[in-house]
Amino acid sequence: MIIVHRMVNCSSHSIVSRSSSRPLLPSSKLHSSLILPFKPQFSISRKISSRHKFRVLSIHNKTDAFSTSSSASASAAAAAVATESSETAVLPEKNKSSEDSADKKIVLPTNESSEWLLRIRHTCAHVMAMAVQKIFPDAKVTIGPWIQNGFYYDFDMEPLTDKDLKKIKKEMDRIISRNLPLVREEVSRDEAQKRIMAINEPYKMEILHSIKEEPITIYHIGNEWWDLCAGPHVETTGKIDKKAVELESVAGAYWRGDERKPMLQRIYGTAWESEDQLKAYLHFKEEAKRRDHRRLGQDLDLFSIQDAAGGGLVFWHPKGAIVRHIIEDSWKKIHIQHGYDLLYTPHVARADLWKISGHLDFYRENMYDQMEIEDEKYQLRPMNCPYHILVYKRKPHSYRDFPMRVAELGTVYRYELSGSLHGLFRVRGFTQDDAHIFCLEDQIKDEIRGVLDLTEEILLQFGFRNYEVNLSTRPEKAVGDDDIWEKATSALRNALDDKGWSYQIDEGGGAFYGPKIDLKIEDALGRKWQCSTIQVDFNLPQRFDITYVDSNLEKKRPIMIHRAVLGSLERFFGVLIEHYAGDFPLWLSPIQAQILPVTDMQLQFCNEVTDKLKANGIRAELCQGERLPKLIRNAEKQKIPLMAVIGPKEVETQTVTVRSRFGGVLGTMWIDEFIRRIKFATENRKSL
Repeated sequence: MIIVHRMVNCSSHSIVSRSSSRPLLPSSKLHSSLILPFKPQFSISRKISSRHKFRVLSIHNKTDAFSTSSSASASAAAAAVATESSETAVLPEKNKSSEDSADKKIVLPTNESSEWLLRIRHTCAHVMAMAVQKIFPDAKVTIGPWIQNGFYYDFDMEPLTDKDLKKIKKEMDRIISRNLPLVREEVSRDEAQKRIMAINEPYKMEILHSIKEEPITIYHIGNEWWDLCAGPHVETTGKIDKKAVELESVAGAYWRGDERKPMLQRIYGTAWESEDQLKAYLHFKEEAKRRDHRRLGQDLDLFSIQDAAGGGLVFWHPKGAIVRHIIEDSWKKIHIQHGYDLLYTPHVARADLWKISGHLDFYRENMYDQMEIEDEKYQLRPMNCPYHILVYKRKPHSYRDFPMRVAELGTVYRYELSGSLHGLFRVRGFTQDDAHIFCLEDQIKDEIRGVLDLTEEILLQFGFRNYEVNLSTRPEKAVGDDDIWEKATSALRNALDDKGWSYQIDEGGGAFYGPKIDLKIEDALGRKWQCSTIQVDFNLPQRFDITYVDSNLEKKRPIMIHRAVLGSLERFFGVLIEHYAGDFPLWLSPIQAQILPVTDMQLQFCNEVTDKLKANGIRAELCQGERLPKLIRNAEKQKIPLMAVIGPKEVETQTVTVRSRFGGVLGTMWIDEFIRRIKFATENRKSL
C-alpha cells in the first residue's frame, strides 16, 4: 500500500507534479493574511514593507455619509421593517464595545510560507490513505498531491458517500491519536518492485516505472503501512492536530487525467496547523460560497448562460446590462481623457489576416472553425490586435504622429473545452477592454507610466487598491534584437519604479514577442485575480510590416504596446459581483432606489416621484402589490441601496422617508434634497 508525492527541495525522486493552483505571494517566506469575517462588510488596508505587501482584511460596520432626524413616518417605516423575516440582510450592530468591534485576525499560512504546514498536509494524505485501506481493504491507492488548501488522494474503489467520509475521518483520528512514527527507508528498485507485487498495487507499479532516481525511498507509518514517497513528513502522527483536519468532498477523476482510463474516487481534505486556522478557513470558504457570482447572478437576475444558445456564451440581463453600461461609459470617458481614440472593428475577417498575424499557426486550437463565404475563408476573431494594425496601416505615418493610442471594447471568440467553462470566469465569447499604443523607442517608458496611472485610476473607481505586480523578462526563444529587448525591459522597470509600486521579476517569463507587466487585483477576501496586462510587442509590427518615416526620411518600425486594464468585461463583472457579494455601491448599482407605497392610495405620488428621479438620471423603480414589510424584504433580497417609503404623511408634505440598506432609516426629506444627495453620492462614488 503506497502513496506517492512530489516534494519541493527534496533530494529524493519526484513522482507527481504539484497542483497549478498555487497562492500568489511576494515572497515564499511570507504569510498571507486573512481576517475571519464575522460580518459581510469589508474594507482593505494596505501595508507595504520594502518590496513586499501584506494585505489584511478588516471587518467593520458600514456607516452612512449623513444622517437625518426621523419623523413619525420614519418611525412607522422602522416599525414595518421590524416585521421582516430572518431572510432580511442584517444591519450593522449599534453600541458595540471597542473590544468587541476590534478586528479579529487569523493568519493563514500557505504551503510556500510554512514548511511545517506542508509536512502536515503531506502526512495527512498518508494517514488518509492508510485509513481508507483499513476500512476498505480492496481499495487500490494511486497518487495524491498536496494542494493550495490541503490535499487530495485518488483511489480505485467503489463510489464513496458522505457517511463513508465520516468513517474515514474517525479512523484518521485514531491513527493520529496513536502517535505512530513516520520512518524513512531506502530500498533498491528491485526490492520496491517485490514489495509492490506482494501487496498487488498495479498503479504503484506503474508509478515505480516512471521514477528515474535511485535509491527508492519508502516511508512507514509505524510498522503497519508503508508508502513510496520522497518526504518530508512530521515525525509522528501525533504532531497533527486532528481538530485541524477535515475531509471536504468526493469527486470522480480519471487515472492520469485520461478519460480512456479507469474512473477513480478522489477524496479532498484540508489540514492546518491549528483548530483556529481550520475554523478561519472554513469561514472563508463559506464566505466565498456566499459570494459565488453564478448564484448571485441568478438570484439578482444579472446574467445567464443559456443551454439553447451554447455553453460559455453570456446573456446580459437588464440589470447586468445596466452595470455593464456604467462600466463601459466610465471606461470610454477615462480613455478619451487620456488621449486614446476609440475604435469599433468587425467580429470576423478573412482567414489570411490570421495567417499574417500567426494565430493560425500558434493559436489554432483556441480558434473556431473557419466559415466559407463566396469561395473565401473567414474567421471569427480571437483577438483585436490585427484590426488595430490595419487601422494604423491605412495611411503613412511620420515620427511626429507618435504616440498613437487606440482603444476598443472588442468582443472576441475563443474555443474552450466544455469542462473548463466556469460562469463568467471562463467563457467562449467575451469583450476585452483592449488598447494598443504605437510609439517610438524613447517614448516607451512614458507610455508605460501613463498606462499604470490609467490602470490605477480605473481600478480605484471599483474599490481595488491592492495589487500584485510581476515584470516578466525575455524567454529563451524570442523575436527581436537583444538591444531592443533590453531597452523595452528597462523602460517597463523604470516606469514601475517611477510609479512606486513594488513588483517581482519573473525571469524568462515574458512572451516570445516582448516583455510584459501583469497586475493581479486583490478582492475583499484577499483572493488574487489576473486583470491588467501591459505587453511590448516586437512580433506583429514585423509580421505586418508597419513603418513610419523618421527625421532623416528613413523608414523605421514603431514599437507596439498591447494593454488591457479590466481584462474582459465578463470576467471583471464576475470579480465585481464576488468582491461586493452582490451589494454594489450606490453609483454602480443597477437600481439605486426603489419607491415603496404604504398603500395603493399613494401610487399616483409614487409614480410622480419615480419619474422625477429618472428624469434626473437616477436609476429608480416603483414596486407595489405587496404589504410594506414584504416590499422592504424584497428590496433587501435584491440588495437595493435605497428605499423611499411613501405614506399619507409623505404625500401631504411632498416628501419621502428614506431607508438605506446599510444605515437603516435615514429620515424624511424633500424630493429635491433626496435627488441632490443621490447625485452627489453617485458623482463622488460615495454611499448615501
